[in-house]
Amino acid sequence: MDIEKINRKHFVETDMYYRVGLGLSSKLLSFENGTINVEITISKKWKKNYNATAAELAHCWRNTHPELSNAIACKAYIIDAREFSYKQYLIHKGIKPGYDAKKGVIFNKSHLN
Repeated sequence: MDIEKINRKHFVETDMYYRVGLGLSSKLLSFENGTINVEITISKKWKKNYNATAAELAHCWRNTHPELSNAIACKAYIIDAREFSYKQYLIHKGIKPGYDAKKGVIFNKSHLN
């Protein structure tokens, strides 16, 4: 699976809407063992909490990309630039700041014990 190709497709088709209109961006880190790993950056326009953000983008990634349609779960790694504005500057300089939250989303409740 070509992660970079999927990220480019996502950036053009979906991420620009979220980034410009809502202040939220994301990129696929990996897809292993049925789990989507996504990095999410939140800026000042976005008003939802971490749980709602992780759920919305997890479903967006899974539903938008056929390669990810058989995913069981998603791990979301969140960088919050709302509270820490310097993180946006670091990202633009190519420096990866630490994550403010890590959230998990399971797509089908039948996968729970």
